[in-house]
Amino acid sequence: MLSGIRILDLTTSIAGPYATLLLADMGASIVKVERPGRGDDARAWGPPFLDGESLWFLSVNRNKQSIALDYSNPAGLNALHALVKEADVIIVNQVARSQKKLGIDCATLRAINSRLIHVSITGFGLTGSNSDQPCYDLIAEGYSGVMDLTGEACHGPQKVGTPAADLLAGSDAALATLAALVGRGQTGLGQSIDVSMVESMTRFMTPRIVPYLGSGELPIRSGGKDSVIAIYQLFDTADRPIVLGLGNDGIWSRFCQTIGRPDMADKPGYADNAGRRAARKEIVVEIQATLIRHGREHWLALFAEARIPAGPINSLDEVIRDRTLSERGLFYSVQRGSVSIPQVGLGIQFDGNNRTFRKAPPRLGEDTQAVFDSWLGWGDEQLSALDAAGVL
Repeated sequence: MLSGIRILDLTTSIAGPYATLLLADMGASIVKVERPGRGDDARAWGPPFLDGESLWFLSVNRNKQSIALDYSNPAGLNALHALVKEADVIIVNQVARSQKKLGIDCATLRAINSRLIHVSITGFGLTGSNSDQPCYDLIAEGYSGVMDLTGEACHGPQKVGTPAADLLAGSDAALATLAALVGRGQTGLGQSIDVSMVESMTRFMTPRIVPYLGSGELPIRSGGKDSVIAIYQLFDTADRPIVLGLGNDGIWSRFCQTIGRPDMADKPGYADNAGRRAARKEIVVEIQATLIRHGREHWLALFAEARIPAGPINSLDEVIRDRTLSERGLFYSVQRGSVSIPQVGLGIQFDGNNRTFRKAPPRLGEDTQAVFDSWLGWGDEQLSALDAAGVL
């Protein structure tokens, strides 16, 4: 659906490349502009490595072309600006001061191409007292309050088990880019988009922040046992734990029948969510005493038959083997030469189609000649001049 949209990706690490991965999977043409000799920082993030490159890098860079170009050099910057004239979108992850110094800030590039959509992904945004500060996912998770509310009460703050701030900011950047493309279709003009990792992660906390602001009740770390839904947490079974989400009164009633405790369904104070929240501790004790009598698969089979929201605590190897995810085609592998590279798909289907793969994650600079030729019509003479200037 984004076929014909040209995007220059000047970002490194995860947030920016994840944004362009989403756009690439939807059909946009993505050109990664990387530093000669080093490339994207994430190329070196390992072990583990596969085919000489970090698997973190390989996870977010399919369907892209890579050019090696040093645009800190005037000759390289001129070449980049030539590409900007032909681009629809450029995505950067430098702070405002660095953008201006490198000649890749919005004002400079929009003067070259008024239709350009300029997207910045930074830690704290392009304005404000912290705008010049460096930031990684870990910093954003701590800053946003996520870590303070993650983990058991008896332990310290914990990071989410995936780079959540990176992925959320990347998703925000992709979403904003799509909106800006629609807007440009109406006005003919580009946009300046400013995505803050800290703000993306803080917005992720909306269902916790708004109740605090409205009630003054400060939530504390509880291991996920303080949901507004009365019974919404992990329970042990005879072998392995499960999670239960008893989100309404009908589910609660079916659950009590299914575990052989119909007496709990209509017990005074248990009939609605407010009552169950008040009695949560004693209800949890009752449920736990019942579930511990049988193993995980016994209970999950019963709950599935009764359509009660429940699930396992899967390890990653179990996730990969999951039948439902496999049936949906979420996991696949791509060939790069003789090496098979695992991938996780977009997870979105359009008219029943989830086939988004076009190109394996690129080697550093492998598409330099092809991009300059297809975008600008530059041949050997121009590329030789860039090579002589030391920018390739």
